[in-house]
Amino acid sequence: MNTIDLKTIYIPSKNVVSREIEGEIIIVPLVAGIGDAEDDIFSLNETGRAIWKLLDGKRSLSQVVAVLQEGYDTEKEEIARDVIGLITELEKRQMIIKTGSE
Repeated sequence: MNTIDLKTIYIPSKNVVSREIEGEIIIVPLVAGIGDAEDDIFSLNETGRAIWKLLDGKRSLSQVVAVLQEGYDTEKEEIARDVIGLITELEKRQMIIKTGSE
């Protein structure tokens, strides 16, 4: 199983388009084979939206966790678990790509 390193930097794939609609981020694949056959449209809740917006190709996942920790009254470890969980799912669905590491 591929493990997520918090030093890794990600950006959204060019093969998806995302839009914010009524407080949710909706991600739609632009090419076949992206996403999940059962769920072509992927939506993110408030936490997922915050993470998605921070995937700018400049911040590592550890920096994403640090930014989120400033805005949420939650333990760093819990935020890191949430970030890793979402990144694992987005990477599996080919909705994000690695661009480097800190």
